[in-house]
Amino acid sequence: MKIAVDITRADPRTGAAAHVQRFEVEAEPTERVLDVLLFIRNTMDATLAFRSSCAHGVCGSDAMRINGKERLACKTLVRDVSGDVPLPVISIEPLRHMPVQRDLVVDQTEFFQRARTVAPYLLPASEGAPADGRERLQSAEQQAQFEDATKCINCGACFSACPVLEKNPRFLGPAAIVQAARFVEDSRDWGLAPRLDALDMPDGIWGCENHFECTRVCPREIKVTKLINLMKRRVTQERTRRGEVVHESAEKGA
Repeated sequence: MKIAVDITRADPRTGAAAHVQRFEVEAEPTERVLDVLLFIRNTMDATLAFRSSCAHGVCGSDAMRINGKERLACKTLVRDVSGDVPLPVISIEPLRHMPVQRDLVVDQTEFFQRARTVAPYLLPASEGAPADGRERLQSAEQQAQFEDATKCINCGACFSACPVLEKNPRFLGPAAIVQAARFVEDSRDWGLAPRLDALDMPDGIWGCENHFECTRVCPREIKVTKLINLMKRRVTQERTRRGEVVHESAEKGA
């Protein structure tokens, strides 16, 4: 089948305005959008810039907006985004809320910096640790508490889709809060205490307004909004336990 692919092109280094370039190609309905992009770059325009790596939906590097929705190009089939018309048009744009470096490549520096604020790594808890230094055991039930959050591949789709970031660019973002949940809920981790101040902020968990766009676009089907609301409850419980009050924006953000 013949399709038209409208790709947003941009190179901030040149100072030229972003523009849409159309490529008309032959593609099978079962081909992936990533295959189409590779064909265009390899045979039509070698200057086309986009990221890809594993091509199996694991690395998250080829996240982009396809027909107005955040998707992984390697998991999106042509038939899923092309209508039954003589010349289907597939629109491809870079992710939002991150500076464009070139074409479909965005600068993820700030995105990852926000994740670092919640210490997205294991901080071993001293309580319950084996005295002889052996492996810390964990039950299946304990592992299930944070299993959903472990699926995050940091693709940035939820960050791009989040409506809150349109009006509050300082919002921590869904991905960082998911990373926090992954370790806060881990029985082997120190938990909420070292992450409390980063989360309990007006631009932290309380910035979320429950639009559910993050959950809708997640390519790993993580219940992102549910995890954010879980962190709101955990923060409220911890502040209450300490005899403290949550941030003044909590009532609005809950």
